[in-house]
Amino acid sequence: MAGVMRAILVKEFGDASVLKLVQNASIPNIKSYEILIRVHAAGVNPVDTYIRSGTYTRSPALPYVPGGDAAGVVERVGDAVSKYKVGDRVFTAKTITGTYAEYCVAHTDFVFPLPINISFEEGSALGAPYFTAYRALVIKGHAKPNETVLIHGASGGVGIAAVQLAKALGLRVIGTASTEQGLQAVHNQGADLVFNHKQEGYFEDIAKTSNNGEGVDLIIEMLANVNLNNDLQILKAKVGRVIVVGNRGTIDINPRLLMTKETSIHGVTLYSSSEDEFQMVNAFLQNGLKHGYIKPLLGKLYPLEEASQAHIDIMQNTGTCGRLTLTI
Repeated sequence: MAGVMRAILVKEFGDASVLKLVQNASIPNIKSYEILIRVHAAGVNPVDTYIRSGTYTRSPALPYVPGGDAAGVVERVGDAVSKYKVGDRVFTAKTITGTYAEYCVAHTDFVFPLPINISFEEGSALGAPYFTAYRALVIKGHAKPNETVLIHGASGGVGIAAVQLAKALGLRVIGTASTEQGLQAVHNQGADLVFNHKQEGYFEDIAKTSNNGEGVDLIIEMLANVNLNNDLQILKAKVGRVIVVGNRGTIDINPRLLMTKETSIHGVTLYSSSEDEFQMVNAFLQNGLKHGYIKPLLGKLYPLEEASQAHIDIMQNTGTCGRLTLTI
């Protein structure tokens, strides 16, 4: 497909200033099982900043367009695509080309229907946050109804998704945030208890209110380099597990805390998911979107040309509430 598009292009790894808006990026071509999507909104994820800085475990070839989450309209389909047609509203959870652009390409297996009651901005918040949250809670965390889960950092994109999913699955939910706005947002999503994780002594308060003081069954951890050792101290013996979703550095832990209670730590990355797991999560999400118990919470919206500011905000704004989104 001939033509050019507006896009954010990264020509060198570095800080947020390397995100440059270009007006003449080539619209990507598609193969047989691929879909070209006219992007209306793109989600901003912390991992986007790690990749941009060159510190992530995998680095794209330069230059590249960042982003992996988007919602928009099918512009063109490959010869072997049968599930979608031009004009369909869709969202992505994994793409072949970057989503910080007017057009992106995704394999048909990672494109999903966007219900009419969900906006493009909300749709762009479904990919990494909800698929990661489900993977953490269910696939790796083995969450069960009536268990108590602590969502440690519950006001961001993945955190809000985890609160909604955990409540839908029948868990008792404890959420933390660091601002009044964040605490209220977590409460509004259905958390049974909320705590300010900037307040001294909140770990002890959580432990006292969980399973008659025995501790929490499951922790979804968004900042392991700060919280992991304390997490281990409030896990319920024999069954307690920590699922690490986010981390920004190193931390010393006392392994004896794992030994004495026979608890466990597991790491999660969305891109380890199989195709079947993506389809399983989508089936759950589609039902939730239809019946209204899944509804992404949007934070700040940015025009495409302010992508660099969005990257600064997602890493420096400790009071992040909801999903940061680029509108295109």
